[in-house]
Amino acid sequence: MLVLDHLAVLGQTLTGAVQHVEEVLDVSMLPGGAHPRFGTHNRLLGLAPGLYLEAIAIDPSAPDPGRPRWFGLDGFTGPARLDKWICRVDDLDKALALLPEAGEPVALERGSLNWRMAVPPDGLLPYDGLFPALIEWQSDVPPGKALPGSGCALRRLVVSHPDATNLAGRLGGFLDAPEVVFETGAPGLRADIDTPAGPVVLR
Repeated sequence: MLVLDHLAVLGQTLTGAVQHVEEVLDVSMLPGGAHPRFGTHNRLLGLAPGLYLEAIAIDPSAPDPGRPRWFGLDGFTGPARLDKWICRVDDLDKALALLPEAGEPVALERGSLNWRMAVPPDGLLPYDGLFPALIEWQSDVPPGKALPGSGCALRRLVVSHPDATNLAGRLGGFLDAPEVVFETGAPGLRADIDTPAGPVVLR
């Protein structure tokens, strides 16, 4: 079963990604860390109910990872934006047997966190990057539960794509995320979020 774990805002720089989140939500993001395996770094924000928001970009101080970066970051252009959604699974190997297009398992760690992530060999997820990335946490307390509350809560995540019907059908038997809806349209994500200052839309 796939359960919504977190959302990712991509940027050409981490500063740009963080600025986009903070301007829309009017809250400050918390420190994150680096991912040497993919040459990226991030910052985080707790998001009710038990979710979190990640701002992520290529780390210019990191060496070339020697493989395509996850989330298609090698080819990311344009302004920072909400670009990826990540779903948690209990057993990544079983999930990939059913959804092989999600990629290949990669073992990762950062500080006290350990997890496995499905990453396509070219770094590009199907459906113009709107197929969910799959993650299996191997830490007792994943970020969605460990991060302090920010006063922000996700009400709805809209996944828009010209082939939304087929994408929804492909995930229909596995996805347990009532806050996620699919719409036919230009590729993109839209998150309806309640903040301390009122409801906002993060794109």
